[in-house]
Amino acid sequence: MPQETPSPNTDRFDDDDYPAYTMGRAAEMIGTTPGFLRAVGEARLITPLRSEGGHRRYSRYQLRIAARARELVDGGTPIEAACRIVILEDQLEEALRINEELRRSPAEAGGSTAP
Repeated sequence: MPQETPSPNTDRFDDDDYPAYTMGRAAEMIGTTPGFLRAVGEARLITPLRSEGGHRRYSRYQLRIAARARELVDGGTPIEAACRIVILEDQLEEALRINEELRRSPAEAGGSTAP
């Protein structure tokens, strides 16, 4: 039986970076207000894409980042500091992921890093 090729529209919903959510829906999903999303945008934590009509659109990745900032703000952290903390956490996670990939690469290639 031939394998079905997923449609490009279906693939977008699986894409963490696809801006699928309007501001109202995004705020509802993370339990906040549109004003909070605007504030984290002004703090440059996330930069939503714009629809052809100029409306903000958010991805799942951006919503996870905004939700983390909301947790910190709810705990009493000023929004600017919360945004900086989230940026640093995200950078650390990426660096750890890259380090892990680099550690695995020589072993997967069957090579050794020793001269």
